[in-house]
Amino acid sequence: MIKKFQLPLQTLNLTVGFMVWVIISSLMPFIKEDIAIPADRLAIVTAIPVVLGSVLRIPLGYYANIIGARLIFLFSFVLLLFPVYYISVAQSMTALIIGGLFLGVGGAVFSVGVTSLPKYYPAQKHGFVNGMYGMGNIGTALSTFGAPLIATQFGWQTAVKSYLILLAVFIVLNFLLGDRREVKVKTPIVEQIKGIYKNPKLWMVSLFYFITFGSFVAFTVYLPNFLVTNFGLEKVDAGMRTAGFIAVATFFRPVGGWLADRFKPLILLGGTFAIYTIAAILLAFSPSLTPYTIGCLAIAFSAGLGNGIIFKLVPFYFQQQAGIANGIVSMMGGLGGFFPPIMLAAIHGATGQYSIGFMLLSQVALASMVLVFWLYYQDKMLADSLGRQTGSPAQSKMMKK
Repeated sequence: MIKKFQLPLQTLNLTVGFMVWVIISSLMPFIKEDIAIPADRLAIVTAIPVVLGSVLRIPLGYYANIIGARLIFLFSFVLLLFPVYYISVAQSMTALIIGGLFLGVGGAVFSVGVTSLPKYYPAQKHGFVNGMYGMGNIGTALSTFGAPLIATQFGWQTAVKSYLILLAVFIVLNFLLGDRREVKVKTPIVEQIKGIYKNPKLWMVSLFYFITFGSFVAFTVYLPNFLVTNFGLEKVDAGMRTAGFIAVATFFRPVGGWLADRFKPLILLGGTFAIYTIAAILLAFSPSLTPYTIGCLAIAFSAGLGNGIIFKLVPFYFQQQAGIANGIVSMMGGLGGFFPPIMLAAIHGATGQYSIGFMLLSQVALASMVLVFWLYYQDKMLADSLGRQTGSPAQSKMMKK
């Protein structure tokens, strides 16, 4: 019975982790009214939680295999109590940066579920299962929409403290409902790293996730303040629009996983990067709110599909090193959310506009599309070669997919 709870429980765990992860960016329009933050430092303060949230994904993914998801989630939520409270009483930019760095634990828990949950399901469902788990991304939408509402009524400090109650509830839920008998995989971390670090597919998949999940995170932390300062929107309105972006990306994540279970995932991924390329060009030349909104929603759609598709590829390519591979790929995705806001801020400071930054995104997406199709044809040729050598049409068909 406990095993049946793991998908909904771990998805809710991810939701809570991501809610905590984006507290600062969600409330930045309120925080900067009380704490002096130079305009050129805003991007750094909002992006800083992404750092630890990315780097910690490797050890958390690995130890999820060693001691199980239950204990990792439990320890992570206990640890998060401290930075959340620290931020609620912060009175300086330095305090926000220190607290924000440790909020990264909330984003790092992503690699726990993608390592744990496939153990409970057959391989043909891994794309959909990881996609459903990835719907925990909606936590960022809940924070960007809900936190400003609480802050409007009670102040941003109270809004931050409300997360302490949420964390306490999920500490109890994981203690009671987490699977104590989860299958453990105890391959030493050095052996796992040796088994994959020279594999170019690991770094290509990491690049793809750097873009798809990285853009999701970047837009999540960048939009609330950007919409207020550049389009003159109200803070709650900006939060609602950002929540809409997150909701679209979150909804299409399981759709991407489901499609990848049934069709050729690399072809699907190439299509998403084609959409990225066009959408980023649109953003580069968007003078008003309407075309900018269309471009953002196109990014959200392709980010959601791409995120779901990629975590069908990871267990397929790295069956024996799933924990460490999930950690590395998801770390790169997190880092993909750290650099774009800082880069956009630097470009805006130098040129007075964001167009060059979005054009760079379009070109990286275009190059990734080329790499995806190259990887597809490499796999296809390998499958044909194996099929000729072994005389096994089934093996050849599996590789082609």
